[in-house]
Amino acid sequence: MKNKKKAIVCVSNDLITDNRVAKTCVVLEKENYEVFLVGRKKRNSPPMNQRNYAWIRFRLPFEKGPFFYLTLNLRLFLFLLGRKVDLIYANDLDTLAPCYFVSKVKNTRLIYDTHELFTEVPELTSRPKIQNIWLKIESSIFPRLKHVITVNDSIAKIYKQKYNVAVSTVRNVPEYDKENTSRNTRKELNLREEDFILIIQGSGLNKDRGIEEAVSAMEHCTDCVLLLVGDGDVIPKAKKMVAEKKMESKVRFIPRRPYKELMRITRLADLGLLLDKNTSLNQGLALPNKLFDYMHAGIPILSTNLTEISKIIKQYEVGIFLSEIQPKTICETILKYKTNIALQKQHRINCRNAAEQENWQVEQQQLIDVIHSAERNEA
Repeated sequence: MKNKKKAIVCVSNDLITDNRVAKTCVVLEKENYEVFLVGRKKRNSPPMNQRNYAWIRFRLPFEKGPFFYLTLNLRLFLFLLGRKVDLIYANDLDTLAPCYFVSKVKNTRLIYDTHELFTEVPELTSRPKIQNIWLKIESSIFPRLKHVITVNDSIAKIYKQKYNVAVSTVRNVPEYDKENTSRNTRKELNLREEDFILIIQGSGLNKDRGIEEAVSAMEHCTDCVLLLVGDGDVIPKAKKMVAEKKMESKVRFIPRRPYKELMRITRLADLGLLLDKNTSLNQGLALPNKLFDYMHAGIPILSTNLTEISKIIKQYEVGIFLSEIQPKTICETILKYKTNIALQKQHRINCRNAAEQENWQVEQQQLIDVIHSAERNEA
């Protein structure tokens, strides 16, 4: 066996629920790389789950804000500088600067994986001064990059037009596992057999995802229960709403789970909600992981009609669309769908068929092609 090359994969989260990064590391291993994954540990981060490759989570004195990004980037720079490495893999703009500069110092290959239009997320568009700082970082480095990937064709097209750099698309689709159909039981989650189970899941349960409206809708959705699985900045507000309306039996909060545990819960649901709002360019062009997770779990989808999302739902006929993100409309749409047993059954069949085509076993070839391209070219 040839000596293994060394790859360092950098990300700013705590690694637990980032399934895209985990799949990337596995592909790099298959491509004869010794992988070292680098992230950070928050005060409330769960213990790290088992991995077949090395990893480290930095403990930083700050968990958010400018000082967090400064300390994270400094730690990454020093860590990378002190390591032998053949390939540096930067995930998102908040890790790009140290990865880029070390790749130049060491004359090492660099792949940049941008998971979204980072500078167009609502958290930045509402703060123009901070957004401008990130734009300057991006515009100073991006045109110099040779190997860039992103999560869908719409975002790839924007980056190509903006920086005149070729950008490959690698979508974050799950692995296809026909045999793995394990799920939690209703009894385990204290749910009634007659309940119609709705779910919104993921590590980014943040504002502009329609979560507050979905919670409000539950007040009048008879025999329905909403599972909110994961965390994000909207969860404290959602919990307060539930407490004020005394809807604890209708809305359940389940903390973040590793991917396999998450999917055991997701497969239990009757309908997956995907209510992202078109409040920014990034939001409007998003292709959320939960879309494919719902399909692989075999559950139909209720979604807003956004560009990349609607393309998939219409292509495979795996769900229905919401005309507006208002509690009354959400409730009425759910209750109407709840009575259409034949359509639910057809959507479930279509989900399973779609999963056979939209899966990581197929999609990973796009990533492998980028890795091989990086190996053929100089850093």
